[in-house]
Amino acid sequence: MKKDSIPQDESSLSSKDMKEMCYAVDENGEYSTALSSGWKPKTIALEVTMEDLNERIENAKKLVLEGKKSPIVYFMELSRMDWSILASYMGKRKWIVKRHAKPKVFKKLNDTVIKKYAEVFEIEVNELKDFNENS
Repeated sequence: MKKDSIPQDESSLSSKDMKEMCYAVDENGEYSTALSSGWKPKTIALEVTMEDLNERIENAKKLVLEGKKSPIVYFMELSRMDWSILASYMGKRKWIVKRHAKPKVFKKLNDTVIKKYAEVFEIEVNELKDFNENS
């Protein structure tokens, strides 16, 4: 893309007086950097993705409050993780971490494992143990 044709559409960046750096070809045919306030197709894609993430977080919260899943599921979604990533951070196999998503199993976890989950999610242990509607 040529430097003078970099999109400057409205985006979530432009509302915060921020710009995104991108690469473009300048008038000499050399690659250089330039700033863009946004590009409509990218903005739409990001908004759809954020809506989907927020729905997943709310659904996870609902399942935890209903007692169908452990708080691990909510904080995993809130942290933008999946089972593989969480298992990697925990240093455990994926099936073990998935098992911890069961409320009965979660209640039996020892303090060391709970503390490790809290560290991974960057929260306090009591936020994980005492999950409630305000979490």
